Amino acid sequence: MDSSDLVRILVVNPGSTTTKIAIYENTICIFLKTLHHSLEDLAAFPTIADQYEFRKNAILKQLEMEAIPLEEVHVVIGRGGLTYPLESGVYQVNELMVKHCREGVMGMHASNLGSMIAFDIAAEHPGMLALIADPVVTDEMDGIARVSGHPLFTRRSIFHALNQKAVARQHAMKVGKSYEDLDLIVVHLGGGISVGVHQHGRVIDVNNALDGEGPFSPERSGSLPVGDIVRLCFSGDYTFNQVMSMISGQGGMVAYLGTNDAREVEIAVKKGDEQATFYHEAMAYQISKYIGEMSTVLKGRIDGILITGGIAFDKKMMSLIRERVEFIAPVSVYAGQDELKALAMNALMVARGEVEPRVYDATE
Repeated sequence: MDSSDLVRILVVNPGSTTTKIAIYENTICIFLKTLHHSLEDLAAFPTIADQYEFRKNAILKQLEMEAIPLEEVHVVIGRGGLTYPLESGVYQVNELMVKHCREGVMGMHASNLGSMIAFDIAAEHPGMLALIADPVVTDEMDGIARVSGHPLFTRRSIFHALNQKAVARQHAMKVGKSYEDLDLIVVHLGGGISVGVHQHGRVIDVNNALDGEGPFSPERSGSLPVGDIVRLCFSGDYTFNQVMSMISGQGGMVAYLGTNDAREVEIAVKKGDEQATFYHEAMAYQISKYIGEMSTVLKGRIDGILITGGIAFDKKMMSLIRERVEFIAPVSVYAGQDELKALAMNALMVARGEVEPRVYDATE
């Protein structure tokens, strides 16, 4: 296909209790829907992978209700899941990728369902291409960044790669430069927080946002005092699952303030709630400190600090971060995230022949 051809793209982005779907015609979104799944419905499935058929059928039912024929879809692209580590890029979904997502070789996450659903839908419609792009396991880290401090532990790259890369490219276009010519620090602020060092188009260092490394977030504890964690684990007072939940899911703001909704915290701060104000500022403090830490990776030669994600709508939070880090480099805020559009644009580039899809063949 060339740029004049109409490319119809189905985008599938599974979340913990939702599945977002969209239909794009080239760069235009003509249909957008968030399917909500009740906890009761999901409780019927022992694992996330077992939800695959349920979620796929929900998508097909919605498309049928909207009279959107899959026969007219050229590409289906899903949010990439926890496969073995990959270079950044667009990948054609194959049986090995589906197998690894189903097994959870790097962990279980709702995004694992993205490639599984895309693969199956494409298999049922000859000529349709199944893709993923910039999955959360995107790994471009330098070897020195992997060193943890003990040979039994290696730092891993698991972060909001899709949104970070999309925002970095958007910023590059805005300033009239190529992404590959810029050195940036990109900060994604959502339920999890990731701070990535983008050097000439590669994320050479980033915190493991899945396990809650880095700043604390609305529901993750961040980098906790190691000695205290070890003592807690061997105290006999907590199970493995309880400790893991403290780290990711029930940590951060939800542990301090009882909510993982950053908007609720922002409202409480505006109303003068002293406790909310304190932990709100503490989060900004930790994010700023981590940006400062990452700035040393680039030896202070940084073209910009980009802040994105849902929490970037919080103007007070942005002000608190700016006053601590703006001396390092100019700060640009790209509030929110549009993962559906980012996925669709990656699919469009493949359909037009501008990008060759990579082949997933990782075995470790």
